[in-house]
Amino acid sequence: MVALRAADAPAIPDRTVGHRLHGETVLGWALVALFALFLYLFVLYPMAQVLWRSLLDNGGRFVGAANYVRYVSTPAIAASITNSLTVSGLATVVTVTLAFVYAYALTRTRMRWGGLFRLAAMLPIFAPSLVQGLAFVYLFGNNGMVTRWTGVNVGIYGAKGIVLAEVFYSFPHAMLILIAGLSASDARLYDAAAALGASRLKTFFSVTLPGVKYGLMSACFVVFTLVITDFGAPKVIGGKYSVMATEIYDQVIGQQNFTMGATVSVVLLIPALVAFGVDRLVQRRQYSLISSSARPLVPRPRPVADRLLFAYCALVALAIAAVYLALLVSSLVRRWPYDLTPTLKHYAFDTIGGYAALGNSVYVAALTAVAGTVIVFVGAYLVEKRGTALAAPLYMLSLLPVSIPGMVLGLAYIFVFNAPGSPLNRLYGTLAILVISNLVHYFTVPFLTATGALKQMDAEFEGVSASLGVPFWRTFARVTVPIALPSIVAISMYFFLNAMVTLSAVVFLVAPGTELAAVAVLLMDDAGDTAQAAAMSVLIIAIGLAVRLVYWGLLAGVTRRTQAWTTPHEEGMPA
Repeated sequence: MVALRAADAPAIPDRTVGHRLHGETVLGWALVALFALFLYLFVLYPMAQVLWRSLLDNGGRFVGAANYVRYVSTPAIAASITNSLTVSGLATVVTVTLAFVYAYALTRTRMRWGGLFRLAAMLPIFAPSLVQGLAFVYLFGNNGMVTRWTGVNVGIYGAKGIVLAEVFYSFPHAMLILIAGLSASDARLYDAAAALGASRLKTFFSVTLPGVKYGLMSACFVVFTLVITDFGAPKVIGGKYSVMATEIYDQVIGQQNFTMGATVSVVLLIPALVAFGVDRLVQRRQYSLISSSARPLVPRPRPVADRLLFAYCALVALAIAAVYLALLVSSLVRRWPYDLTPTLKHYAFDTIGGYAALGNSVYVAALTAVAGTVIVFVGAYLVEKRGTALAAPLYMLSLLPVSIPGMVLGLAYIFVFNAPGSPLNRLYGTLAILVISNLVHYFTVPFLTATGALKQMDAEFEGVSASLGVPFWRTFARVTVPIALPSIVAISMYFFLNAMVTLSAVVFLVAPGTELAAVAVLLMDDAGDTAQAAAMSVLIIAIGLAVRLVYWGLLAGVTRRTQAWTTPHEEGMPA
């Protein structure tokens, strides 16, 4: 058989190749333009509207900084600034301290039941932030369980209750960051400290703390941002103690004063943006602590320390479990604390029309997971792999949503989507606007996850495909997506779980027929139906746990099937 020479092979006409390349270029730029339009319509333009409305009076006349002057000069509403900073600072210090000890125990000891303790600490992630406040009312309120058993009323309403509820709410976020920081340790540093005769205390301050300092800073900024922008817990347990998030709600819902609501929103944006900016600066300065020759740190048995830290973790885990157990008990008795007869009547939700709100939440969360995953991953691919001139601006815009408080985003969407004559007005009062709000509110973390996964892929995939004449969308579908599938599943899970528990970003946007479960909990609590609010909270947590288990199984299966190539095999053994 005579081999066909390259010169004899049928050549592809230059005109055909040029037409295909031109088509790819046009499609690539069209997708980039759509992604840019999405970020403009749903991130940049709404924020500009909030800023503009803060400079107008209620009649639409330009007044400049007059609203800001009135805000800071009115003691009743100006106090919300100092109150927000106070509870956020206190909650940050307490949360990060408690979470550091907990994470240290999980990573640096050989105590038993570490997995169970970690699972218990994750429970607050599956509940809306107001659920913690509701649970503490059942425990320490005027007729709370602890109050009646001990006869001591600790006065849970106000700053004290807000700090306590926010500590529980933000604890797992800080713990996860600190576990990651404490897990990245080089055993050689500890061996060198021991060889030099350093005591355990000196080793802790000279090796452990410096190694985790960036994790501590990130945990502080994350917790501070979560607390200062939270609306649920202060609304339920804050009493008359006003913070900026509840002040926005009161101005918009209570007084219909949208200009002052916009003014407070802009002020609330400032500390959130500062915290985000400092956190990004800290992450840029972070350097690698693990080299290729590093040895993983294996905890050594320390009987006394292991027992003490086991007791600490058990105490914290029991406290977290007790909070949610109180909700469960209160939802299963006829009327706490006067009639403790077991009943399921509170699960009928007759005051809100049954299970429609819960069904809406599951539906919206599922749509957010699907649409959010597609938009985030395709957007990250366009920014990371297409190499256009818009890559840097789009990347910065994609980071902006993490610093936008949910209340501010919801108010911005009122200005944009409820404007008469606007083509976007059709979305107002529909489930679609709730999906968009959730997608934008939780956009940044999945976007960074996607870009991180894409950065790990060699650029040669695209280069080789282009040289072989393979369109970029085929490479994306057949190579990029399968390799990044575990990250895609994780992004979908993140969107679903957060959309199930969100409150602040949607509280201004729900309409008759589009109520969500978290908003229903707020409305039932406001109406005095606290038992039904507790029952709805239990169902939200149960659905979150069930979905998390399903995703864990899916993620394990996907990783096993798509990442087998990353597992090393002995030479001569079949892969």
